[in-house]
Amino acid sequence: MYSDPKPSFSFLILLFLRLQPLIFSLSTDALPPPTVCIVGSGIGGSSVAHFLRHYFHPSPSQPRPPNIKIFERSYVVGGRMATVSIGGETFEAGASILHPKNYHALNYSNLLGLKVKPPPASEDDDSMSLGIWDGKKFVFKTLQVDSKFPLVQKIVSYVNSFRIFFRYGFSLLKMGSFVESTVDSFLKYYESPERRPIFETVDEMLKWAGLYNLTTQTLQDELIGIKLSPLLIEELVTVITRINYGQSVYISGLAGAVSLAGSGGGLWAVDGGNWQMASGLINSSDVFLHLNEEIESISYLGEYYELNSTKGNSYSCEVAVVATPLDEVNIQFSPAVSIRERKLQHTHATFVRGLLNPAYFGLRTVAEVPELVGTLEDPDLPFTCISVLKQHDENDIIYKIFSREPMSDALLDSIFSARLQTNRINWGAYPHYKAPELFAPFILDGQHLYYVNAFENAASTMETGAVAAENVARLILSRYFGEASLQSSNLQSFSPDADVSHFDL
Repeated sequence: MYSDPKPSFSFLILLFLRLQPLIFSLSTDALPPPTVCIVGSGIGGSSVAHFLRHYFHPSPSQPRPPNIKIFERSYVVGGRMATVSIGGETFEAGASILHPKNYHALNYSNLLGLKVKPPPASEDDDSMSLGIWDGKKFVFKTLQVDSKFPLVQKIVSYVNSFRIFFRYGFSLLKMGSFVESTVDSFLKYYESPERRPIFETVDEMLKWAGLYNLTTQTLQDELIGIKLSPLLIEELVTVITRINYGQSVYISGLAGAVSLAGSGGGLWAVDGGNWQMASGLINSSDVFLHLNEEIESISYLGEYYELNSTKGNSYSCEVAVVATPLDEVNIQFSPAVSIRERKLQHTHATFVRGLLNPAYFGLRTVAEVPELVGTLEDPDLPFTCISVLKQHDENDIIYKIFSREPMSDALLDSIFSARLQTNRINWGAYPHYKAPELFAPFILDGQHLYYVNAFENAASTMETGAVAAENVARLILSRYFGEASLQSSNLQSFSPDADVSHFDL
C-alpha cells in the first residue's frame, strides 16, 4: 500500500511548538545587547552604571543586560571628587564631606569595602575653633585652648556652645528644625522603588518629595519667614553658605538648606579619597571605560546615537547619558537640544603649606588665629574661608583656602608669613543658584538622551548626584527596556529609619 510521505499538518504544528523556545533563543542570541554610553565618570555617571546593573532584569524582549561605555575626558575617574597631595599628606580637593544620612554613599562604601573616616578638623565644626572675619576684625570668635586632655576639650566645647547660643539665641533651634525638616523630605528618595515613582522632570521629582517650594525663593526669604534673627542670617548662615557653595544667602532655599545640613555633626569621608566610590562602582559594573577621551558631538541617527570624540573615534549607542555639567563643555548636539543657559560658580581651592601671618588679622601670634576663618558677604574680601587641614608643628601647618577668584602670589604673601608649598585648583564646582530656579529636563530630546546634572540646580552634592542618577537609571530601564516593575533584589536599600550606627564617626 502506498503511504503519503508528507507529514500531517498537526504534526508540523506540534514540531513548531516544541522547537519554538530553541528558535526564539537562537534569534535573540543573534541580536547584540543594546549599548548605553555615559559621558562623565563622576558620582553621577558611575551611579547610573551601578543602578542599571542592579535594577536590570532579563525579559523576553531584552534577555541580556546592556553594554555600558563610560567616557572621561580626564586621565582619572571621579569628576569633581579628587585629591591633592601636599606636605606628604593627601586631602580632598573637591567634594569632601558626606552627611550621615547620605544613604547611597553609605551603601557604596559598604558594597565596595571602603573605609570611612571623620573629615579633618576644617570640615567638622564641632571640633575646631571658629572666627567670623569682616575684613577688618573678628566679629565673633570661639574660645580655643591648646590642650590634648579630653576633659578640657569638652569644657571648652560646652563654653563655646553657650557663647554661640548667647549670641544667636533660639534662632539656632529654628534653623535646626528647618534643616531637619528638609532632610526628612529628602529621605523620601530612599523609599523602595515599588513605592516611588520614576520622574521625567526635576520639577515633579521635587514636588513629590515636598521640596519644590524651597527652590522658588531665596534662603534669606525662607529664614526670614521662620523668623530667624537677622544677626544669625548675616553672620553664621552667611559663613556656611560661602564655605559650602561660595555664595551668599540669596541662593535658593533648597540649596541653602543642603548647605546648612553640611555644617552639622557626624560628617564623614572615604579614607583615601571620595573618588574611590566612583572608581569602585565603575569596576564593579562591568563597564568599558574610555579615559582621556572627550566627547565632542552626540548625533541622533534614528535608531541610535553616534558619539564622536576628540581622538577621532566614533561610537554607536542606543542610549546616551550626559553625566557632566553641560555649562562648560563643548558637546555639539544634532538635532540641537534646548536648555536654559546656566552659570557655574567657580571655587578656587588653594592649598598652602606654611604659616599664616597673624598681623594680617590684627593678632600677635598664629595661635590666636582660629582654625576656621569664615567671612561675611563683602565683595572686597579676597577669600571665603581659610582652614587648618593638618598641623605638623607650630611652624609647619597645611591650610586650605576657598575663594571666588584666583589667589595671587602677592595676596598670599600678605596673608602668610611663610609659604613652603602652594597648590591651586580651579573647580567649576556647582551652579550659581538664583531663585526661582528653572530646571533642564532629564530627557533632553524626547528619545533616549538623558541628563543627570539637571538636578544640580536644586542642590549640588555627591549624594544628590547619586539620587538623580538612580532616577535616570530607572527612567532608562522603564522607557527603553520596558521594565514594568523595577525590582531591587540585587541592591541593598536604605529606609529613612535605617540603622547606620555601625559607622563609628
